[in-house]
Amino acid sequence: LLKVLSHIDSILRSPRAPPLIYRRSKGPVQNYIKENGQECGFEHLPLTIEMWADQLLALKDLHRSLRKLSLELVPWHTADASDNRESIRVEDLQFMVDAILEEIENKEKNSQAPSLPTLFAIVSHFQKLFDVNSLNGIYPRMNEVYTKLGEMTNAMRNLHELLELDSSAPPTVVVDTVGKLCDIINENVTEQVQQLLGTQDIHSIITKLEEHECFFPPFQALIQDLLCLLEISNLDDIVPTVRNLK
Repeated sequence: LLKVLSHIDSILRSPRAPPLIYRRSKGPVQNYIKENGQECGFEHLPLTIEMWADQLLALKDLHRSLRKLSLELVPWHTADASDNRESIRVEDLQFMVDAILEEIENKEKNSQAPSLPTLFAIVSHFQKLFDVNSLNGIYPRMNEVYTKLGEMTNAMRNLHELLELDSSAPPTVVVDTVGKLCDIINENVTEQVQQLLGTQDIHSIITKLEEHECFFPPFQALIQDLLCLLEISNLDDIVPTVRNLK
């Protein structure tokens, strides 16, 4: 008996023993006396074994509660073989908890999927944005939008390269740069027209253009008559042909 008690005591005092399993009594200590009158030192064992018994009974209560919860959350699981056993293992409880947690995780994943009313709202919003009257027209319009988006993306990429802009530059920067470039081109064209007409005043340019409009039609008619009269087709031949007539 002393050997058995010593073995139980060594198990309780080992590092692997849970700290709550071993607890000394707070009341008066009842020592077991050897035959020679010395204390045995096993007075804590009855209280500890009593605590073990309470914990084992509590495991049954915990198993019963988990079983009720499991029937609520995962009723399709088959009956646990441990229901009819006298002893309940911690592994059985862990299995039930894992099954419940797995079901909760699956419900959370499924809850993230859009509901049918949400999908209907998305389709209706697409029809409104892109002027689609029927469901049959949604896929063709999607393809059209995708194609246009690809063309616009390629055009913006080419403009970024031509204008030597950073690829992250927004469309507003591209538009502003193109506008500035057009202004520069227009200024150059204006300067060339001014140099050609020999004036810097816009009103003088308009006057010269009006004079040209009045002069050019009669001059063109005269040239055409000369070409027909002299029976030639090249303007450069008019002067030599007239000189030969002298």
